[in-house]
Amino acid sequence: MPTNFTVVPVEDGQTSSPDSDDKHSGGEDEEKPGLYSAGDETPGEYSPFLTISDHERSCDGNNMALFEEEMDSTPMVSALLNKLANYTNLTQGVVDHEKAESEDGVKRVAIKGPQMGTFIGVYLPCMQNILGVILFLRLTWIVGTAGILGSFAIVFMCCACTLLTAISMSAIATNGVVPAGGSYYMISRSLGPEFGGAVGLCLYLGTTFAGSMYILGTMEILLLYIVPEGALFADKMDEPASRQNNMRVYGTCCLALMALMVFVGVKYVNKLALVFLSCVILSIMAVYAGVIRTVIDPPEFQVCLLGNRTLKNLNFDKCLKTEVINNSTYTTELWTLFCDGPYLNATCDQYFTLNNVTEIKAIPGLLSGVISENLWGDYGPSERLIEKNQSSEATLENFEDIKKKPYVFSDIVTFFTLMVGIYFPSVTGILAGSNRSGDLRDAQRSIPIGTILAIVTTSIIYMSCVVLFGACIEGVVLRDKFGYSVKTTPVIGTLAWPSPWVLVIGSFFSCCGAGLQSLTSAPRLLQAVARDGIVPFLQVFGHSKSNGEPTWALLLTAGICEIGILIGSLDAVAPVLSMFFLMCYLFVNLACAVQTVLRTPNWRPRFKFYHWSLSFLGMSLCFSLMFVSSWFYALVGMLIAGCIYKYIEYRGAEKEWGDGIRGLSLNAARYALIKLEEAPPHIKNWRPQMLVLLTLDSDLVVKHPRLLSFTSQLKAGKGLTIVCSVLQGTFMTRSADAKRSEENVKKSMAAEKTKGFCHVVVCSNLRDGFSNLIQSAGLGGMKHNTVLMAWPSNWRQAEDSSSWKNFIETVRETTSAHQALLVAKNIDRFPSNTERLVEGTIDVWWIVHDGGLLMLLPFLLRQHKVWKKCKMRIFTVAHLDDNSIQMKKDLHMFMYQLRLDAEVEVVEMHASDISAFTYEKTLVMEQRSQMLKQMQLSKTEREREIQSITDESRSSIKRKNRMKEPTPNTLEVPGMAALENEAQMFHERNVKPHDGHQEKHSPSSYHVHMTWTKEKFISERNRHREASPGIRDIFNMKPEWEHLNQSNVRRMHTAVKLNEVVVNKSQGAHLVLLNMPGPPKNKGGDENYMEFLEVLIEGLDRVLLVRGGGREVITIYS
Repeated sequence: MPTNFTVVPVEDGQTSSPDSDDKHSGGEDEEKPGLYSAGDETPGEYSPFLTISDHERSCDGNNMALFEEEMDSTPMVSALLNKLANYTNLTQGVVDHEKAESEDGVKRVAIKGPQMGTFIGVYLPCMQNILGVILFLRLTWIVGTAGILGSFAIVFMCCACTLLTAISMSAIATNGVVPAGGSYYMISRSLGPEFGGAVGLCLYLGTTFAGSMYILGTMEILLLYIVPEGALFADKMDEPASRQNNMRVYGTCCLALMALMVFVGVKYVNKLALVFLSCVILSIMAVYAGVIRTVIDPPEFQVCLLGNRTLKNLNFDKCLKTEVINNSTYTTELWTLFCDGPYLNATCDQYFTLNNVTEIKAIPGLLSGVISENLWGDYGPSERLIEKNQSSEATLENFEDIKKKPYVFSDIVTFFTLMVGIYFPSVTGILAGSNRSGDLRDAQRSIPIGTILAIVTTSIIYMSCVVLFGACIEGVVLRDKFGYSVKTTPVIGTLAWPSPWVLVIGSFFSCCGAGLQSLTSAPRLLQAVARDGIVPFLQVFGHSKSNGEPTWALLLTAGICEIGILIGSLDAVAPVLSMFFLMCYLFVNLACAVQTVLRTPNWRPRFKFYHWSLSFLGMSLCFSLMFVSSWFYALVGMLIAGCIYKYIEYRGAEKEWGDGIRGLSLNAARYALIKLEEAPPHIKNWRPQMLVLLTLDSDLVVKHPRLLSFTSQLKAGKGLTIVCSVLQGTFMTRSADAKRSEENVKKSMAAEKTKGFCHVVVCSNLRDGFSNLIQSAGLGGMKHNTVLMAWPSNWRQAEDSSSWKNFIETVRETTSAHQALLVAKNIDRFPSNTERLVEGTIDVWWIVHDGGLLMLLPFLLRQHKVWKKCKMRIFTVAHLDDNSIQMKKDLHMFMYQLRLDAEVEVVEMHASDISAFTYEKTLVMEQRSQMLKQMQLSKTEREREIQSITDESRSSIKRKNRMKEPTPNTLEVPGMAALENEAQMFHERNVKPHDGHQEKHSPSSYHVHMTWTKEKFISERNRHREASPGIRDIFNMKPEWEHLNQSNVRRMHTAVKLNEVVVNKSQGAHLVLLNMPGPPKNKGGDENYMEFLEVLIEGLDRVLLVRGGGREVITIYS
């Protein structure tokens, strides 16, 4: 749908001064620091379109003053269009070269923008890379071994794979501007940094091994066909071992020369590129000319056969056993190769004696009908004789004797899948055009047209060559890989016109040029990966020389290329690079399929001839070809890519490139959340989904980082973890603090290896903030069911009571929300993730059953390496009317059914009288509560309250002073005098300003009357016979307190008695898990509730108070 733009000229009401123009023009030349720093993304990638300079975003005049405050984020349309019109996409090396010259103080060189079109920039480079060493050195052998039909199938599969990949690549390349970086940029920005890094390094390794293959091909042509006498080793080149050793030596020297040439300057390589391309085109034209010539006059290449065995035409000139000269019979050179002497009566090889020597044409011609003989394949083992398909009169012979004869043997085992692996590198040049995206005039138009045309052209060439080779050349010659039967001439060279040397020289320079191109492009690909910063240990290879040449990357490339050369065999190296290229093509198709299926708003390619089914078919074909070529290399390649992926995931830099995998994850998460919302999780799938409530200090740093450590130990990376905190204030004023706090929390989470989500909210008060988090954290089915927080330490000494009040309100809200609550005391003493606890226990005190969370938590903790060696102990409390022995048996059976390995112990707690210590703790607690209450009263209320307390105390003292002397049953409670004096002081200070009257009371002690029965006294004396009579009777009598709340006394009694038992049994445990009692329904007793909890956990080092969420979380059923 066409879009019409209307440009409306606007006259400025005020002419800008020349000074302002100079100022703006001066600012235009300034460079922003760090624009192309290592590890940064492509410049302008995150901006809406492109980077806008300060001058272009300025608002000069008054006509657009309404928008002047937003110019930083929304530039003027005229500035944007001007930037788009002047955009030039230079290669990274040119940019670095330009920067280097400007930094050295030299005048910046004006670099002309990219002017390469489709033909020069894409079509010819793809043709040069696709047509290469495999065509000249192996295609005839593939046709002879696999047959015309098998070879056609191989070529068709590989060409279909590359064509489908090119369609996917065209769609990606036309979906926006593709900066320099080509295929790696497209894959990484489409699939994310993990996949992009893995595929980028695989593509780099494939390009590097391609350089090894081209160098080995160059050396094979040099040592076999140009200077065969240059072999350094004693054995001749017909032996595989000596041939490989010569390849290694000469290949290493050739690699050194090529690397030196690339190091000196790429411009020399680029100047020779046209020469190398011309050699390729001339060689192919010579082959087609030779095919046409075979119709008229087939070349005079003869093949000598002994019986049906092909002979090496090296050490003899005539294919005869004997020859007649002047009516005399003489033996030939061939006779001496099979007999022990040149005489007619010499002893000869049996097969030589029984079979005749025949001579056939190596190239019968296009119309000879040899095509019918070459239709089907002829696979076999290594060191197999190359024989013509005819009856043989051979007898059984010793294979060692046969190897010494001048027969032609196959050097490797041949089968169909091996042919696929060896042939596929011949079609791996389709990315050459996209790699030059920075040098193209219009990359979005040139890449699809040029690449697809090159693939179609080369596919026609390969398919026609398969048919023509099978129709023109004899089968035994086709299966002769190195051309020994035709006097060590390349088999394809026998077909070339006017001379085989045209093809020999052309293929030699073609392989040289391809090797140089690989050594040029591979370091730049590695440099692009390193500069993205996604692989930390590759950062050093992102550096370059002053002209942009990646020196360190070139050295690494040469080292890896040397590994391929040391393999010494082109047939062994070809399947290796096939794996890497197939993996790269697979991910190109995957990127296009993912983007098409997700229908992301930014997916708007200009190339319209694509479909997700084609991309999926190409991906499936690539995956199949990987395992068809070599299942072993396929698994190794996938393992390497997987290791790189996981390394980038755990150690790489965080990058957000708007990739399709992120969109796929979002769609999958949305689908999963909708499915989870349908029904609550079953008890078997229940696991603690944590909401961790953190507190921050004044510097907005996490106060208790061990809370995060404990979370990671409890979760072991499984389930949901939401880490939250609350800042007090308004979001408008503290938004920057919230962002900084969130960054600090994320750093702490990374340091403590806690995986999860982080969120910091700003609220008017902390209580409301935590309440909102408990209610609304999470999404759909992924909501938390457990809240973890730290015990408010030093809450008694705190000036502000809001800390413990917020704590109690959080307990109430988790209970109302039916969520479990975990409160960790002394959290800073909990072990870190690096510690290993040995020979210790995790003690569980199961007082009440609230869902079984107490039993589940130790099991989860012991899955972590910190707590792995700790034993689990279960304690429960038996009362007077309980059968403790039966309880222990039942508990042991329950643990067995739960599949939990734990020691079981039942602790008896008989009903006992409330001790004086309990009364004293209760009294102190209520005194403190009264004091806190006084501090919260207003001045008038405080005076009235203190006056009533003083009057009540005065009347009580007068009543007790009427006693003549204390009775034996009277308990003197220390501390009451001090309390009365303090109350009197408050009274005097407040009353004096009003009436000036002061009353003084100085009671010496405060006595409380206590009563008991005679039977109680006797029983208590018998129970405590060993104790002293004075102390024994005092601490076991139950007083009748007049002023203490009996409910508080009972609660304190429970806390004291339970604490004594827990401390006695579990003081040395690494962790104690204890049921957490609920808060009082009446908020007036909140401070007493804190005292109860403090008494309950007093004397214990590491305590985890657990409060269930009101549902079962553990089951005995499978």
